[in-house]
Amino acid sequence: MASSSASNTWIKTTLPTPTPPTPTPTLTTLTLKKRFPTSNSKNNTIIKSSLQTLHFPKQYQPTSTSTSTSTSTKPVTPPRETTKSLILDTKQPLPKKWNLFQKVAATALDMVETALVSHERQHPLPKTADPRVQIAGNFAPVPEKEPEQALQVTGKIPKCIEGVYVRNGANPLYEPVAGHHFFDGDGMVHAVRFSSGGASYACRFTETQRLAQEKLMGRPVFPKAIGELHGHSGIARLLLFYARSLFGLVDGSQGMGVANAGLVYFNNHLLAMSEDDLPYHVRITPNGDLTTVGRYDFNGQLKSTMIAHPKLDPSTGELHALSYDVVQKPYLKYFRFSSKGVKSPDVEIPLKEPTMMHDFAITENFVVIPDQQVVFKLSEMIRGGSPVVYEKNKVSRFGVLDKNARDANAIRWIEAPECFCFHLWNAWEEPETDEVVVIGSCMTPADSIFNECEESLKSVLSEIRLNLKTGQSTRRPIIHHSQQVNLEAGMVNRNKLGSKTRFAYLALAEPWPKVSGFAKVDLFTGHVTNYIYGHQRFGGEPLFLPNSTTHEDDGYILAFVHDENHCQSQLLIVNAKNLNLEASINLPSRVPYGFHGTFIHSHDLPNQA
Repeated sequence: MASSSASNTWIKTTLPTPTPPTPTPTLTTLTLKKRFPTSNSKNNTIIKSSLQTLHFPKQYQPTSTSTSTSTSTKPVTPPRETTKSLILDTKQPLPKKWNLFQKVAATALDMVETALVSHERQHPLPKTADPRVQIAGNFAPVPEKEPEQALQVTGKIPKCIEGVYVRNGANPLYEPVAGHHFFDGDGMVHAVRFSSGGASYACRFTETQRLAQEKLMGRPVFPKAIGELHGHSGIARLLLFYARSLFGLVDGSQGMGVANAGLVYFNNHLLAMSEDDLPYHVRITPNGDLTTVGRYDFNGQLKSTMIAHPKLDPSTGELHALSYDVVQKPYLKYFRFSSKGVKSPDVEIPLKEPTMMHDFAITENFVVIPDQQVVFKLSEMIRGGSPVVYEKNKVSRFGVLDKNARDANAIRWIEAPECFCFHLWNAWEEPETDEVVVIGSCMTPADSIFNECEESLKSVLSEIRLNLKTGQSTRRPIIHHSQQVNLEAGMVNRNKLGSKTRFAYLALAEPWPKVSGFAKVDLFTGHVTNYIYGHQRFGGEPLFLPNSTTHEDDGYILAFVHDENHCQSQLLIVNAKNLNLEASINLPSRVPYGFHGTFIHSHDLPNQA
């Protein structure tokens, strides 16, 4: 194994010199009485203050143990992450396998790209595509790190926590040459392994086909779906990519996804996912390291992309999933896998236009599919806009379909006006009222994650009732308006997914887009108990790890937290019943704010495929 301190990403920072972390503040539960400052407040400058100038290496020296995309490039070992810039040689020779004609074409297309970049830089980028905003501070990428054992633990790790906590995130390998959205970054998995009261940490890139080709080129060549593909320059970038494909310089036929969003452990496979590609199979080694096995099509069964949030049914062991297409019909398909990994036939869901569908829900008998107002309109690029748009004339709705349906003829569409839920936390059936209850965070403005707008983002935890008898819906905020805060990223007890749950554990996304703590929400009463990380300490998605099947909230919350004052990252373990801190683990390197995670128990690790 090559040393993981090789510079596979990094930046010139203005972070303070790391100092020993201050003791974790005594964190008590409280109920907020007023809103945190919104993104329009003075706090919206915080995201820019940690990093002022971004400098990425132009060439990557791989250190991964991937079995599918390895190269023979000798790794470079730079100093540990400090305030110094880690910059590598910016000159990358053309691949030797190219013939003379390809090398001439590559040089010509590089000149076209240089001219395009020069033109783009004459126009200011929106905040949603400006890398100085999107990947500043602790949103910025980090290098890979090989396993470091015997980490410092304050407190005591509960005996029931044996296994590996893994969390995905966006971690761009190369400096963006143009626009960049946080969602565009290459996938990196961070892993904390627990064994006999101790812990280790490692992080690795998921070696996607896209990443492997960009390593060979020594720079980014694949278009970035959100940060770059807007307006006329977005069209030009697509044409540039197709031209490189035509000359055989790049190949997008084996996938163009970044695998940076979701993680699921299913049928002895840890899968890293983004909805623009097939999943990638990642294996955890005995010492807690991570290695990419390759792009995973379920033994040839999966022919299309798969949503980043498949649902693992705790009662049957089945995995339910969606696939959506932004170009051609069918725009949406539903399918499921048996507990042994056998795929069902696709069920084509009729939609008039391609829709952003990041998440969905399951109940005991149904899948609940959101068809909302954020849609894809590639024609908007011709008009100079973003292809991801809010369609004000469309009425949001939910489709209720039998889990075992062979076609979509019996789907029930129930309208839920002005409802956009980026994530759905759970759903269940209430037969006495013929209703399906959906728990989700309703976000306004619906497209504010993708398009710059003046209005502050608001994410309201909501209960949406879909009446299967009347075809009507109702919606109410679960938390009283006096306590309203943005709640995004989290989960319910996954052992009860699809059935009625009382508690949800969700990130306090305040001040947006940072996470200052997490909330334990009583979905029945609306009572909120908050766990605040402390001054200038922020985190991400809280993971609920059940301890028993007796009580729904018997378990522990695991959450990465970063202290921006002391440049120190930790993993916290909090008792989910009383929100008392059980243990904190000091991590050997910075963990950027990221996306979603899961936990693989120690008894499952030897059975990995």
